[in-house]
Amino acid sequence: MKAIGRNLIISKEKQGTSTTKGGLLVSENQREDLRYNKAEVISIGSEVVGIKESDNIYYDGSAGHNIEIDKNIYQVIKLQDVVIVL
Repeated sequence: MKAIGRNLIISKEKQGTSTTKGGLLVSENQREDLRYNKAEVISIGSEVVGIKESDNIYYDGSAGHNIEIDKNIYQVIKLQDVVIVL
């Protein structure tokens, strides 16, 4: 899987659930006041500068779209939607 141009393929950080002592997943309320989400970069396009694969980033939460490959869900975003590289 390879991103093209100014696109990035990211794996969104799992948020919104916690595990109890008994192993149950309990959903937490998403904070609606946070505009940006954290993710790990899986693939970068050839025109992307300043970001490399496996970097952690913050990006605009309303950006991009989801894609499912091998039962894993990834998100495709544009370089302009990245606000911070950690």
